Amino acid sequence: MPLSDTSPSVTSPSISSPSVGLFVTCLADMFRPSVAFATVKLLEQAGCSVEVPERQTCCGQPAFNSGDRKTTADIARQTIDAFDGYEYVVGPSGSCIGMLHQYPDLFAETDSYFARATELAAKSHEITSFLFDVMGLDTLRDNLNKLHFDGAVTYHDSCAGLRELGVKDQPRKLLQQVDGLTINEMEEAETCCGFGGTFCVKYPEISNRMVSNKTDNISNSGASTLLGGDLGCLLNMAGKLKREGKAIEARHVVEVLAGMTDIPAIGEADYDLASQL
Repeated sequence: MPLSDTSPSVTSPSISSPSVGLFVTCLADMFRPSVAFATVKLLEQAGCSVEVPERQTCCGQPAFNSGDRKTTADIARQTIDAFDGYEYVVGPSGSCIGMLHQYPDLFAETDSYFARATELAAKSHEITSFLFDVMGLDTLRDNLNKLHFDGAVTYHDSCAGLRELGVKDQPRKLLQQVDGLTINEMEEAETCCGFGGTFCVKYPEISNRMVSNKTDNISNSGASTLLGGDLGCLLNMAGKLKREGKAIEARHVVEVLAGMTDIPAIGEADYDLASQL
């Protein structure tokens, strides 16, 4: 992973700093490295010691959703090995972290990886949930209060983050600490955007109708920026907003919380991917 060599400036953590292994995710690595950098920044601001294991790869969700349990189990073993020894595993994706929570189901209880998969699932967290529920708002409040965001945002609740991990209030509570930012809740914020990984490939017409409904709700909210916690959803909605000619930016929530909104929004032509690597 390129982040292992080019992560942001690292402050020297105290001995008591919890050790965190960053699960980068494929989409952040390939399409939006700024999301991973912002995640590292927030974790360090909260007092964590962050590392990016080089052996990590995909969480295995595409194989899992396609019914290929053998490949998924092979990927799970590699992931378990890569993140062995960390107190926590944190990622900027409810979908990928949700997949890590399903690892125990891939192994028989007699398999040596079953206990390790169970341990990994217990220590794996989506980033906003980890910051709010585990580290606590006070660890970030001062830094968040120094930020300024001019405008209204609306927030999309991704299916996996909401339904698998219970991520709902945490990102909103963190965003409320940012000066100038207002949250305009869209209708049906909890409804799927139509991406669903392999779903949008298998059922493109249904997927397109779902994202059309979602972009209508986004536009009707009156917000100028769409935020969310999963890049798959955001890439899907940002693409549809562009095709419909709607001037609404799409960003991952961590980019706002880390004060990295100088980076062009998702789907903007002047986003220089190479400069983020």
